[in-house]
Amino acid sequence: MELEKKLRIGMFGHKRVPSREGGIEIVVEELAKRMVREGNQVTCYNRSGHHVSGAEYDAEIKSEYEGIRLKTVPTIERKGLAAVFSSFFAALCCAFGKYDVIHVHAEGPALFCWLPKLFGKKIIVTVHGLDHARSKWGRFASRCILLGEKSAVKHADEIIVLSKSMQDYFKQTYGRKTRFISNGVNQPEIREADLITKKFGLTKDSYILFLGRLVPEKGVRYLIKAYKYVNTDKKLVVAGGSSDTNAFMQELKELAKGDDRIIFTGFIQGQMLDELYSNAYVYCLPSDLEGMPLSLLEAMSYGNCCLVSDIAECAEVVEDKALVFKKSDVKDLKEKLQFVCNHPEKVKKLKTVAADFICRKYSWDDVVKQTLKLYQK
Repeated sequence: MELEKKLRIGMFGHKRVPSREGGIEIVVEELAKRMVREGNQVTCYNRSGHHVSGAEYDAEIKSEYEGIRLKTVPTIERKGLAAVFSSFFAALCCAFGKYDVIHVHAEGPALFCWLPKLFGKKIIVTVHGLDHARSKWGRFASRCILLGEKSAVKHADEIIVLSKSMQDYFKQTYGRKTRFISNGVNQPEIREADLITKKFGLTKDSYILFLGRLVPEKGVRYLIKAYKYVNTDKKLVVAGGSSDTNAFMQELKELAKGDDRIIFTGFIQGQMLDELYSNAYVYCLPSDLEGMPLSLLEAMSYGNCCLVSDIAECAEVVEDKALVFKKSDVKDLKEKLQFVCNHPEKVKKLKTVAADFICRKYSWDDVVKQTLKLYQK
């Protein structure tokens, strides 16, 4: 890839790199390491404090990772405040740092994008989702996030969105033009069931998988309610940690009581994650709200048959290569789950096309090329 000049880039808005605490962290890492390979200098401002799924997942603080410069900024470890405070300090560092471009990830952190803008930096904001609509946030946090959205509209040189529906939202709400650049996905290594068999008794095609943060808008509540009425010996695996939502995690466990087919794994990464994706019978994403669901891209890249809600952000990804149900409709979800359990031939057919389709459609190299071109404009 030939560029006119190599750039000094600052990124903030994520929790930390490297990490799988959420989709934003994966996106930042994938972008940053590829940009470094192209000869650019990238600095990521990591948030201090504990991993959202528990201190046992905390990693040592690093100053460099795969060529990416890492700096850690302070924060306050309170729900709704952590991102605000860490983003303020990151924006301050970016304002005084020697950067050509500042790339801010997510609406809340964009609240402070005016700071580096004041110092002549080019500002790019990626809106990963309409975060102010997420039910886990209280009134104060939601208001701060909405103010961040408005700050991005006012101060960002370019706004990147991850879906056509989000592009329409910004046009209709603010009259603001945005750039649609999707996320990407890597070709994964398929692994046989080993650790998941030893720890959870899971084998190839023996379970339906949900994998993601356990927050209300992911629709896990509907999934558990629907699954309890499905006549199957396939287990339901709910894989993921909470994200400022411990009370919701407890609600889900209460909901699952009495059905020993339901397994909660907690936060998963590494080989265990690969095995869960590689051996699922069906992957289900019942979300009410998404930006662009990386877990769905990943699930399809492992060759999974997917069952997703019919929100535009999911439907745009899967096209006709997956099954859909009506958003928030427990009855329809139950019927679709029963259908896949009763029709393994349909599941097999969707599995055979999923990986090639998604890996051709979403390439991280293409995403980086488009993003760097935007930096250069």
